Amino acid sequence: MRAFEITTTDEMLTDLRERLSRTRFRNDLPSEDWGWGTPQPWLRHLVEHWSHRYDWRRTEAELNALPQVIGDFAGLRVHAFAVRSRHEDATPLMLCHGWPGSVVEFLDCLPALVDPTSHGGRAEDAFHVVLPSMPGFGLSGPTAAPGVDVAAIADAFAVLMRKLGHPRFLAQGGDWGAFVVRQLGLEHPGRLWGAHINFPWAVAPPGLDDPLAEATAAEREAWERNTRVYGADNGYYIQQATRPHSIGPALEDSPAGLAAWLLEKFHVWSDTRDGLPFTLDRLLDNTMLYWLTGTATSAARLYAEAEAYGSDARVWGRRVEVPTGIALYPREKTRSPRRWSERQWNVVHWAEQPRGGHFAAFEQPGLFTADLREFARTLRTHRP
Repeated sequence: MRAFEITTTDEMLTDLRERLSRTRFRNDLPSEDWGWGTPQPWLRHLVEHWSHRYDWRRTEAELNALPQVIGDFAGLRVHAFAVRSRHEDATPLMLCHGWPGSVVEFLDCLPALVDPTSHGGRAEDAFHVVLPSMPGFGLSGPTAAPGVDVAAIADAFAVLMRKLGHPRFLAQGGDWGAFVVRQLGLEHPGRLWGAHINFPWAVAPPGLDDPLAEATAAEREAWERNTRVYGADNGYYIQQATRPHSIGPALEDSPAGLAAWLLEKFHVWSDTRDGLPFTLDRLLDNTMLYWLTGTATSAARLYAEAEAYGSDARVWGRRVEVPTGIALYPREKTRSPRRWSERQWNVVHWAEQPRGGHFAAFEQPGLFTADLREFARTLRTHRP
């Protein structure tokens, strides 16, 4: 494990601008929306902003102001930001992102998590925060061999945290990060103070004619809405779980294509009732971590490596006994009934939020931070 600093050459940024200037746009259609994917007018505006106003050097400096490490952990290359609080008794916290996200999702939460006394909290609310990039994603990629699945990533993260001096820690995740947190809870339970997820995936209880028989009316309504809204949104999953190497070259050769593929999900999976909850610059910060590292293919490959994880009886036939917090955001695309979750997690904290979607920390940093603080307070009653 060694210290790391992000370095982007001028040649890399010149190449990006030249590629953006040569983008071949299709014809616009009248009254385009997000129903068939990324609308062309929106993409034209994004490419124009990316080419002429976006400043990667600002983001590079922001990231390089944070302590970073990189190394080989349980056979996988992992990069992580490791930010210690000035409060020495702070709780170690690892935040795990998913696809199509990155560590960028957590940047706007970081100051309040690390320094709560400057952001409306108490000293005991402080966290020592570790932000690893998932192997194959961004600064932890690309991967160069098969076998990088959820179990391998969880093992690597457990080693990372030990080498950073955190024998026990709180693990939080959404999307694939929630699956990694579950794997840590199943295979490394002694390492965790607690587990917290905002992607409440759970499988239906066996032997029921109606899997939703035990669901409340509100849970049934949410399930039916998700089936209706997201049921037609499965093309990305099928492609990446079966043929990631076919889509990958297009994403790594065209920055506009990469943005269209990734950023559609930030619109479709987010709570946009009050407008898009991200700036264009933050969306491009996320996209740049894929573009500059050439990791669109290896990130997509995780779907193929771990395709069976969401239904594996060896995973979902067991219960995580680590104290668990679950936060539900109203526009999350997967919202399993509470009783399903309680069969598979030792739930000691359950929070239903008024705003937000799939990208909880990115969309609602204030709600996300407050909920983690509350969960950590609950955990103190469980610590030996």
